[in-house]
Amino acid sequence: MPTLDFKGKSFVYAHHLSVPFRELVIDAKKSLPTKGLKPSLEDNLIIHGDNLHALKALLPVYAGKVDCIYIDPPYNTGNEGWCYNDNVRSPLMREWLKKSANPVEKEDLERHDKWLCMMWPRLQLLRELLAEGGAIFVSIADQEGHRLRGLMDEVFGEEQFVATFTWKSRAKPSNIGDRKKKPQQVAEYIFCYTKGAKGEDKTFGLLLSEEERSYPHKLKSRRYRLQTILKSNRGENQRDTMRFEIAGFTPTADQRWQGGQTHIQKLHDTGYIEFREGIPFLRYFEDEEGPEHNPIYTFVSPVLSGTAEHGKIELNEIMGMGHGLDTVKPFAIVQWLMSFATNPDSLVLDSFAGSGTTAHAVLALNKKDGGNRKFILVETEAYADTLTAERVRRVIHGYKFAGTQREELMREPITLSALKKAGQLLEKADSFDLLDKHRFDHIAKSVEDGALVVTGERKVTEQTEGLGGSFTFATLGPELSLDTLLADGLPTFEALAKYVFFTATGRTLNEVPGCSGAVSAPKERRSQTAATSNLGFIGETDVYRVHLHYQPAKAWLQSNDAALTETMLDAMTAANTGRKRLLVFAAAKFMSQRELTRLGVEFCQLPYAIHRILGD
Repeated sequence: MPTLDFKGKSFVYAHHLSVPFRELVIDAKKSLPTKGLKPSLEDNLIIHGDNLHALKALLPVYAGKVDCIYIDPPYNTGNEGWCYNDNVRSPLMREWLKKSANPVEKEDLERHDKWLCMMWPRLQLLRELLAEGGAIFVSIADQEGHRLRGLMDEVFGEEQFVATFTWKSRAKPSNIGDRKKKPQQVAEYIFCYTKGAKGEDKTFGLLLSEEERSYPHKLKSRRYRLQTILKSNRGENQRDTMRFEIAGFTPTADQRWQGGQTHIQKLHDTGYIEFREGIPFLRYFEDEEGPEHNPIYTFVSPVLSGTAEHGKIELNEIMGMGHGLDTVKPFAIVQWLMSFATNPDSLVLDSFAGSGTTAHAVLALNKKDGGNRKFILVETEAYADTLTAERVRRVIHGYKFAGTQREELMREPITLSALKKAGQLLEKADSFDLLDKHRFDHIAKSVEDGALVVTGERKVTEQTEGLGGSFTFATLGPELSLDTLLADGLPTFEALAKYVFFTATGRTLNEVPGCSGAVSAPKERRSQTAATSNLGFIGETDVYRVHLHYQPAKAWLQSNDAALTETMLDAMTAANTGRKRLLVFAAAKFMSQRELTRLGVEFCQLPYAIHRILGD
């Protein structure tokens, strides 16, 4: 397969492997947890820090677990103000880093190389985080589109390519004076790749946008949708014999039932008719209709997904005019992608979070279909709290707004086959007048881009309705590096405990049992006390109890005392009242791996660098 070559590639090729691990440190004051709960790394996350380091920090817990990734990296237009600042150890990179305080501009003849060097390690880590069968979407424009395609072919594999979505991001020409002289660039692109099965075999779930069939209601364990069971009773449809009473309801003079009395009565008796505000609707159960997959087109109409101008207007409404961003994705385009690329329990990641559009889209989709999708956002810039997280706070609680809000309820393409069933199409559109009238002040119908569109409109005078949700705000802590730990010889028990706990579980160990007391004792004695008390127990998660059998003494580590024994393991097992899996770090073991596996124990060798010191 042809590969893409660029200046600096040899230096960044394996850079993602040398990026140090960092802790994720919770900032409780900036978090918005569920009422009554404390901020937790198990919640939705907004991480402030370098996105390369943040992605590495996510690996221990989320490697292979992210279902959907959407990123909107700098398009490298020369006007964006992004800087290349990865700490790659090479003369070329150090020369570039001398200018790290300066934005990469159009006059920079190496700006394409720098952009590729920036993207390469991040795409490598994103691929590690992506689940088998998951999908990654990357927004881009013409400036780097062809180079990004080559880059993703190399990182993800050419066979993993799924599609290029063309998004009409502008509805109006950018330069009216040159309209006849210069082609107007009104489109951007979204490259989609998968992991695991070949991209050509990649299939997505039900498209849950309003133009598709969804089942938002639940009766016991069965999901269903509602549709009107009444028809108009005028003109050629005038049939007064079908205006009869069922359960105390008789259609008005301009309406009638869709079937005869025997049939409608049977539907009522068998639980297929539901009354809402005194109006009857017919239940359509998901398990009886079966899955229906509407086509997903690679050309994305702005009517369906909004434009860049819509994104700016949305952000202005939420944050006011002084947010400082010129280009903003509308949450509708991200929601559209999530609607078919995720399921209700998916984990979504965006490592170029910007104004928080992806979180907004995830929360809106959860509100729409009752899902429980989670998001992880990473934002490098200083506005991670004041803009990114603040937008999410406001859409969760609702925000001050005065004006008309619109929500698209239906979009049906007007095709020849649809025209043959025009009556049913109009009745479906009319059903929203009854089904959703309590939610809106007005329900409008129009024809746009060859589709019949039903839109709900509500006037807001003070505050919008919140979408609900929660998140934890986190920053990046100090590097967890063995080079740092071993700078002065063998690390203390406490330092090594924090390192192995994080690299094994991805969780920060704030306090090591046995190391918080006896402060007046020498550090070496405190370390040995912690190592021998509690059988080296250092912490636990929902899944694991973690033990570290270690003393920072060369002679001890080279003795039989440093090995895991059956007696020690019996004591660890007895203390494991929650029957969690045991992770035990030690220099050696006196038991077979088969026996450890049978007991639900995972033996972890102490990091190789420690053994290297022992051999010096």
